[in-house]
Amino acid sequence: MTSSYDTIGRPVGHAEGPAKVTGRAIYPADVNLPGILVGKCLRSPFPYAKIVSIDLDSVAAARRLPGVHAVLTAGDIPPHLVGRMIRDLPILARDVVRFAGQKVVAVAAEDDDIAEEALNLIEIEYEELDPILDPLDAIKPGATALHPEFSGYVGIPDGPQEHPNMAGHGSWKQGDVEQGFAEADLIFEHTFKTNHQHQAYIEPHASVVFLDGGGRVQTWVNSKMPFQVRQQLSEGIDMPTDQIRVNPTTIGGDFGGKGSFMDSHLGFWLSKTTGRPVRMVMTYIEELMAGNPRHPAVMTFKTGVKKDGTITARQAHLVYDSGGYAAFKPQRGVTYGARCLGPYKIPHGQIDSYVVYTNHVPCGSMRAPGDPQSIFAGEAQIDLIARELGMDPLELRKKNLVQDGDASPLGHRWKDIMGLKTMDAAVKESGYQEAKPQKPGKLTGRGIAICERHVGAGSSTAKVSIDSEGTVTLYTALPDTGSGFYTVLRQILGQELGVAYDEIKLETWSTDDVAFETGVGGSRVTHVAGQAVYRAAQELRQKMVAMAADLFGWPEDETGFTQGQVTAPGQTPVSLGSLVSRSAGPGGFMEAEYTYDSERDEEITVFCVQIAEVDVDVETGQVQLTKFTSAHDVGTILNPLGHQGQVDGAVMQGIGYALTEELQYDEGHVTTLSMGEYKIPAMPDMPELRTVLVESQSGGPTPYGGKAIGEQGISSVAPAIVNAILDATGVSMTEIPVTSEKLFRAMEGGRRGA
Repeated sequence: MTSSYDTIGRPVGHAEGPAKVTGRAIYPADVNLPGILVGKCLRSPFPYAKIVSIDLDSVAAARRLPGVHAVLTAGDIPPHLVGRMIRDLPILARDVVRFAGQKVVAVAAEDDDIAEEALNLIEIEYEELDPILDPLDAIKPGATALHPEFSGYVGIPDGPQEHPNMAGHGSWKQGDVEQGFAEADLIFEHTFKTNHQHQAYIEPHASVVFLDGGGRVQTWVNSKMPFQVRQQLSEGIDMPTDQIRVNPTTIGGDFGGKGSFMDSHLGFWLSKTTGRPVRMVMTYIEELMAGNPRHPAVMTFKTGVKKDGTITARQAHLVYDSGGYAAFKPQRGVTYGARCLGPYKIPHGQIDSYVVYTNHVPCGSMRAPGDPQSIFAGEAQIDLIARELGMDPLELRKKNLVQDGDASPLGHRWKDIMGLKTMDAAVKESGYQEAKPQKPGKLTGRGIAICERHVGAGSSTAKVSIDSEGTVTLYTALPDTGSGFYTVLRQILGQELGVAYDEIKLETWSTDDVAFETGVGGSRVTHVAGQAVYRAAQELRQKMVAMAADLFGWPEDETGFTQGQVTAPGQTPVSLGSLVSRSAGPGGFMEAEYTYDSERDEEITVFCVQIAEVDVDVETGQVQLTKFTSAHDVGTILNPLGHQGQVDGAVMQGIGYALTEELQYDEGHVTTLSMGEYKIPAMPDMPELRTVLVESQSGGPTPYGGKAIGEQGISSVAPAIVNAILDATGVSMTEIPVTSEKLFRAMEGGRRGA
């Protein structure tokens, strides 16, 4: 018997919202232990330099400053290298600095002002070296090896290093591309470029570390993957994981950027030196010069087509700029760019994707890592090809789009392929085929782009308990990143137990309380954690139904849950608390725990089609995005309000990626060092946004047949906008962001060429 108190499908706000807006939510920067000190770093002013010397007298002067409790250089701590997978980053620079902003000296002091005063006393002599600032220059023959000891690092990919500055090479192949090019009537080759995009979360990286009286490391860190941080700390400070506890805190935004350790190792050494807890909070200047933004990329696509538009082959050569280190890469090998051939019937495909060292800021994960870069290139080239063939870009896509029974360009055979249905829905809603409005001084264009992405997998454990007062509590080790999954998990539990979602308590486990949790990211949470909650709830339901049958003689197949009560036809409902009390006694409880493990189902993918409409000012090149349609292949939507929030947020970030957001450099130094200079879109920049949801029959792997949404909506935003600009102006923009200055110069060049 199902619950009559339905929570699934209700558009409800975040259950954790009141704690955030009232200040009750605890972030790492809020952790205020007795005797806590402030940790600060002196950072390199150069993108590439040898450290000739650190003046010891200046270090001693800093240590004597009243209120200073520690000053550490690389010589004061073990020479360990740290990283998420590839361990290539020193905790403090020892002999060389490889980006402007790298940590060289650290202090712990009573407050920020004293810490800054101490850092200002320290004198360091550098010998500047010629930085490598272009990833293509980095892999030229004879280029300076930025990491000559790479082969000795822990966590490097298997196989030989193809160039001294290559941190990894991923390759995917189907068919024979040379044969495919031989079968083509026309071959097109274009190179595309993207730049650094910062995640732009409100809360910067922060951590508190304390070596407690029992010799255990206690840490509070705004990482979405606490078990991985525990492992990374263990490796970097030579302590077993059972001596490290990562305590739960709230996270003030993530978007992929908070899956790492950041300052945790350094906080440990400062705490060990001082015997006191140390809090380290990055300023936003530090975030922009030394965070872990999205990788820039230079991508060359070569595509063969027949005159009728049939694609015969596509080859992609992708070079991702890792920056000075690869420590923030989420994978041991290279996974970026695997979807760049698109959801098309391409019999012959080849992808070679490289991550290379330069002297830029080290890069890490951001929403759908690797996809927004490569899908921009792939989908922008489709429109350039259509233009040369004299075809409508929509028709070129439809001609080649995979449908049921077709293999993807890498040989996957997806089930219930929704690409064409999603495209048709987007076209209808957007008015893509209608006449474009004519506006004085403006050029109007429409552009379309499509992408697909998997539903994530992993491991998650959940526990559900009901006490004799009827209070339902959900336990999870997932940190709250602000995306609303705490609400969705409670909705799932409420659906199964007939309890209002906002009456369910949620307790977050530390790393001491459960064996493992994959963490947040990769479009996995609603699937993996959702299934753990759903199955724990099912187990608890079965226990309570069996108890009711035993106590009252109720038929098990007709016993259900509604509004906090156990019910059966013709029987007086019994509250959950009363049932627990009869079984476990006053003060007792009933509980169930479930660990859900899954591998990614390669047969399932999720489609997204997006259509942009733009006006381009002919005098200035200014782009105004007037309408944006976002169509999604979905299963059951557990929370429509949260689902729409994910769509809106992804589109907004994609708009910034396409038009405004860029870490700008001057000879290797980041110059956009405030949110006033690093321009994320504001509400006046948002167009009319239309969302279309196309429900598939088979649904997805989440409870009740849902699919992922968190990363699906970002990757085709930029190409849709760039394709709309091409449609409006006839100008090909192969580098994003497309600023008005870039577009004006391109339009001027086109006019002169004409």
